[in-house]
Formats: sequence, structure tokens, C-alpha cells
Amino acid sequence: MPQKITEKAVLQCDKGTIETQLTVTSQNFFYIENKAIATERDKEPNINIQPLGLCKLKPFSGGYRPCMPAPLLWKQTAEKDELNGHKILLDTSFCPCATGGTIKVVDKGHKESHELE
Repeated sequence: MPQKITEKAVLQCDKGTIETQLTVTSQNFFYIENKAIATERDKEPNINIQPLGLCKLKPFSGGYRPCMPAPLLWKQTAEKDELNGHKILLDTSFCPCATGGTIKVVDKGHKESHELE
């Protein structure tokens, strides 16, 4: 079963070279293990989603240029569960990047099981 993710979730882009941690700014009143639950609104570059190392879609003679995340919309969010009118993000959620990569959740950011009913 898909599980909710929190502000400590680890993200990875299939075109990036490092993982980064999600920052939740969409809400500050629903938590799992004292970590804010993430929603589809948490997609702002350099605020919610930090650069993911070097971008394999931006080659140049010396290697690759730095990632400048350009997240579009989160997909595969919770169907019914919302916070502040925004769908909750799940460990199966992903976000296409305008550059061409796909940002995925590699760690949900908490230990407890918080499956959707």
C-alpha cells in the first residue's frame, strides 16, 4: 500500500547525480513522527526541491552542468486524502521536471507505517 511522505523524504531524479531531502512548506499542522506531511503544493524549485547534483540532460565538454530543478506537477498523489485542499504525497508519487527528468521518492522520511485506508 502507498504510504504518506514527510519533510524528511529523500528525492532522486533519474537524470540527476545526487539525492536531496524534500522541504515541506505547504502546511505545518499535520505530522508523522514530528515531521510535516507533504502535499502536491511542495514542488517549488530551490525551496521544496533542491538541486539534484549534475543534470545528465545538460552535457558540456567538461561533464554535466548543475541541476536547476524545474518541477511541474506531482503525479500519483493520494486520491482522497488532502491537507489545505491539496492532495497528500505518497511514496509512489513522482514529479516530471521541465528539463526532461523525473523526480521520485526513494525514502518516505519516517519509520512508521502510515498507509492510506
